[in-house]
Amino acid sequence: MTFEEIYSTYWQKVFRLCMGYVNDAEWAKDICQETFVKVWEQLPKFRNEASVGTWVFRIASNNCLGQIAKAKRIPKGTLTGDVAENKQQNIDKELDFLYKCISELAETDRIIISLELEDMKQAEIAGIVGISEANVRVKIHRIKEKLTQKFKENGQ
Repeated sequence: MTFEEIYSTYWQKVFRLCMGYVNDAEWAKDICQETFVKVWEQLPKFRNEASVGTWVFRIASNNCLGQIAKAKRIPKGTLTGDVAENKQQNIDKELDFLYKCISELAETDRIIISLELEDMKQAEIAGIVGISEANVRVKIHRIKEKLTQKFKENGQ
């Protein structure tokens, strides 16, 4: 797989993963671009021991964690604006709130749910996070319960 194919296939997914970590679009774009610079640099060393997607998400996750550690803070986004009048605005508002809630989760939970939202196989998530597939299933269930509760508390 060429770099161009990797970039076009995974850019949106990596961006959403980064949004799940930092909940700041500009910062997420910067981290995403840095991730693909690392992918470009490391592509000749890729050994096909995992799928390309797993490898790219591992680099992205590590890059997000490194950037957060460097900044020593996680932005807590806030929702602004009037009550949405059309369906798209409501969807955007709910997505913003979802990313806000995800950004408030523990590190491992952020990785797991972000990859789950990208429809990554649970076996691949287990490989990225370094836990068993059964543990991934349990964590996903618990994370979804936490997020559902936050939505209920917020009246979403």
